[in-house]
Amino acid sequence: MSVPVLTFFNNKGGVGKTSLLYHLSWMFSHLEKRVLIADIDPQANLTAAFLTEDAIDEIWNNKPAANTIYQCVKPLVGVGDIVKPELQNITENLYLLPGDVALSSFEDQLSNEWPNSMNDVNLYRPLRILSAFWQIVQIAANAIQAEIILVDIGPNLGAINRSVLIAADYVIIPMGADLFSLQGLKNLGPALKSWKELWAKRLENWENSGDKKDHPELLLPEGSMKPIGYLCQQYGVRLSRPVRAYDKWVQKIPGVYREAVLNEEPAGETRQEDDPNCISIIKHYRSLIPLAQEHRKPIFDLTPADGAIGSHANAVFSAREDFEKLSLKIMGKIGLCSYPTGPAA
Repeated sequence: MSVPVLTFFNNKGGVGKTSLLYHLSWMFSHLEKRVLIADIDPQANLTAAFLTEDAIDEIWNNKPAANTIYQCVKPLVGVGDIVKPELQNITENLYLLPGDVALSSFEDQLSNEWPNSMNDVNLYRPLRILSAFWQIVQIAANAIQAEIILVDIGPNLGAINRSVLIAADYVIIPMGADLFSLQGLKNLGPALKSWKELWAKRLENWENSGDKKDHPELLLPEGSMKPIGYLCQQYGVRLSRPVRAYDKWVQKIPGVYREAVLNEEPAGETRQEDDPNCISIIKHYRSLIPLAQEHRKPIFDLTPADGAIGSHANAVFSAREDFEKLSLKIMGKIGLCSYPTGPAA
């Protein structure tokens, strides 16, 4: 039985996706869920949040084993096969499959195999390559008995992200309060629908092929890509930009999400705070971010010894409550626990 894969994706960058994933993975682990977090973004920012530069240098350059997602798929560029990943144990309940800037070189291989996976014969290798990310994270998750796989990917609609989304059971879309984030949502919705339909055709092609009889051991992801909602960064008010300038774009999100992602008609004038598709509005916690980065821990784990005193201590407590509530809500939506899934609070 496969472990559920939850991917956070918007083809517009700068929406706080990596920071959000970092904090949610920690909170899931605090809630006694065994978590595998996979960094499949060639920028490897999530890996940098968990590990020191010296540790990353050691992983990338001094160890021959499959310590990164790229090292696991690299043999597929030649005539080899997937290599079993070696994970970084962050805590008892949290494991990391590190990212690698070299992963971008795998883009061409995935692009080339996409049309090949609809041939009449020799389908095994193209489908093995296209599903490689899913195969690897499932091997890793089963090795540590993970209950959930969280995946970080880059902000684009390229071949790497298509293969990552094929591996996703659930998708959450992080949003910002701006035109560009909204436009990214308009682009993302049709892309998800197209990839899901095209992968379904490939699965059907595989089911009807002679190759399946020769390779019954090859399991493939369903490509569900079920959108379970969006998260929106709370906008920061600047004197040079009135609140209404942000609010203009924020209040367009519910309608665009329904049209572009759910293929539904907008339900009248639904404000974001009343939108059942809005999982949460994420606060900035600006004063805590530098402290958390300095001490390499999530903001809700900061202590007085880290400098979280006075108003910072209150903010840490508030952040812990917010992320616990958000994590429970997400787990409820994907069936990891029972929790109300109504409008964002």
